[in-house]
Amino acid sequence: MQRFLWAVLILLASPFSASCAEAPDPPPPAEELSSAVAATDSEADQRTFTAIDVSAFRDGAHHWRKIRDPRRVIHVLPEQAAYAPDQVEEIVANMLLFQRANGGWPKDYDMLAALTPEQRQAVRDTHHLLDTSFDNYNIHSQVDYLARAYAAGGDQSWRDACLRGFDFMLAAQLPGGGFPQRYPEPTGFARHITFNDGVTVGVLNVFQDAAERAPHWQWLDDARRQAAQQAVQRGVETILQCQIGGDAPTGWCQQHDPETLAAAPARTFELASICPQETTAIVRFLMRLPATDQRIARAVESAVAWLRRTQLDGIRVERMAAPTESYEFHTTDFDVVVVRDEQAQPLWARHYEIGSDRPIFAGRDAVKRYALSEIERERRTGTPWYGNWPQGLLAEDYPRWRQSRPNTP
Repeated sequence: MQRFLWAVLILLASPFSASCAEAPDPPPPAEELSSAVAATDSEADQRTFTAIDVSAFRDGAHHWRKIRDPRRVIHVLPEQAAYAPDQVEEIVANMLLFQRANGGWPKDYDMLAALTPEQRQAVRDTHHLLDTSFDNYNIHSQVDYLARAYAAGGDQSWRDACLRGFDFMLAAQLPGGGFPQRYPEPTGFARHITFNDGVTVGVLNVFQDAAERAPHWQWLDDARRQAAQQAVQRGVETILQCQIGGDAPTGWCQQHDPETLAAAPARTFELASICPQETTAIVRFLMRLPATDQRIARAVESAVAWLRRTQLDGIRVERMAAPTESYEFHTTDFDVVVVRDEQAQPLWARHYEIGSDRPIFAGRDAVKRYALSEIERERRTGTPWYGNWPQGLLAEDYPRWRQSRPNTP
């Protein structure tokens, strides 16, 4: 019996979205999703699963659907539909299809896409590739989803795929405790300890769930649970040592050198700097840990103080209509400007200069500049240079954490 699926098409990228190889932006918000209808032949007696949160896959879906990259093994078709969140079996089937032989997943595909037979075969034919990457919230999101799906009554094959991904993450951890953007055989900045796009913190959150015996990890064996706990301990040590500022700690960079732990640049427009988005994610992770290490409390307090100190008031970022221009990875019909607005909500710059706390910007030439208007339009419209990333942390999460720790100095 034929039934209709809700399908998801990612709308236009945000004004600051970047390309597949160029995008450090967070997953597009849920309100950017719209629905379309497509038909599929599902059996009437198919098992029923409660919908599992799929928000972690928005970034990959956004890149696949809206940002060009000829290196991908399959490309989105016009009006290509996607499964509804309650189509768990179909979504899991996609995850098992895309999982590489080494246990990881390639980045920037839509795990909810309703693929054609030709697309599925193309993915099967590339099963052996070593193109696995943690970038853009990848791999740890599939492992977490598969754990939840298996715990909800999934097949043994779901469990096996989850464990292959779990073991892949354990193997990818750097000796110091962080995680690289790519694994195996990372090169260039992909070998750095990566906090950008949810890499290190995303993996550590999954491991912490497993170590804490979260409901969807009750089935995990003790050996892997212990390995996860040890991985978290190493990861926390790396995080604490990477915090920028020495005796006057601030926040974290998008990536840090795995040997020196110093803030490190990545792409030409991503300078070594202090980054509020990554700092916010790290602080949230640290706040979930048991209150037994005063170093963690100090790291949280100092990072929150820095976020408050670097808040930008009285400005807003405006998207202005402009002639259509096509670049290598994206096409844009707008430009981005910063204007004065005393009533605007607080903002933070994406990058702050180490030592001065001044917002900094860079284009393809890698030259540091102090105004968004001074870089080229391709980068102005291809990277989210301002955001409100710490707002929820400062308004809700940190005060709640602080209240739970009345004896914290």
